Amino acid sequence: MKARILALSGGVGGAKLARGLARVLGAGELCVACNTGDDFTHLDLAIWPDLDSVTYAVAGLADDERGWGRRGETWQFMAALRELGGPDWFRLGDQDLALHVWRSARLRAGARPSELAADVCARLGIAQTLLPMTDDTVRTRLHTDAGLLDFQDYFVARRAQPRVERIEYVGAATAGLPGPLSQAIAAGWQPEAVLLCPSNPWLSIDPILAIPAWRDWLSGLDCPIVGVSPIVGGQALKGCAAKLMAEFGLEVSAAAVARHYGALLDGFVIDRVDQALATSLRADGLGIATCDTVMRGDTDRERVACAALDLAAELRRGGA
Repeated sequence: MKARILALSGGVGGAKLARGLARVLGAGELCVACNTGDDFTHLDLAIWPDLDSVTYAVAGLADDERGWGRRGETWQFMAALRELGGPDWFRLGDQDLALHVWRSARLRAGARPSELAADVCARLGIAQTLLPMTDDTVRTRLHTDAGLLDFQDYFVARRAQPRVERIEYVGAATAGLPGPLSQAIAAGWQPEAVLLCPSNPWLSIDPILAIPAWRDWLSGLDCPIVGVSPIVGGQALKGCAAKLMAEFGLEVSAAAVARHYGALLDGFVIDRVDQALATSLRADGLGIATCDTVMRGDTDRERVACAALDLAAELRRGGA
């Protein structure tokens, strides 16, 4: 592996930054490890929401208006399924469905998830490395006031409405690094920087960090680890991060996210509207960069990517 930069990502927000990084870095210089705690089996198909979102984004196929799935999608399968009285709570577009069918058949034939990710990248012309966080099975489950819920039941079917009391990452304790990453590390590979994308810390990044092999390796790296805040002006740009923080008794702020990651972080990128938090975060020992972190188009994505990369470079030089 020749990647200089490793990014840890969830779905929508992480996918935007991943696209920005892929556009400003050279071919092969980026590796993105994606959360798989959201993965589930639906209609006997293996659905990988976060890795697929990152894949579509980096390939330039994502639907930016809807925020998920492929651009130019059609919905004839869902319409026919609905006519038959089938479960239509999780929407599968016709183009997206082809990937799920192909992947499920390959998995049943014995392929590893990381092998399939590499194959998809090659077929879609993606010059960067996209990986699942593990080749093993990890599932995010939420203890809520409506009972124990699988992630997609909570997030999609119930629209994240139940109050969350606790989150567990089933299978994380015994999961390992994805095969290609494990092999690269064994051969002496180390990134120049690790970036934590602006994804939900509890639902997208923590499932990765819950795997001991990931946590131990990251903690031992001799390179900067820089996060990008998913909270801007006390609000989550997408998803339920702010709701979870309130339910956990946390202040809904970029500073609370940084402190959640704790000693793992060396630097943090925050939005300009949160500039007032910079002093206290620097007092916590973090290097801080500020920019407009709202990513509406590719210019925005490149700007945030450059801010994170520049902060990491400054930290390597002993600054920030």
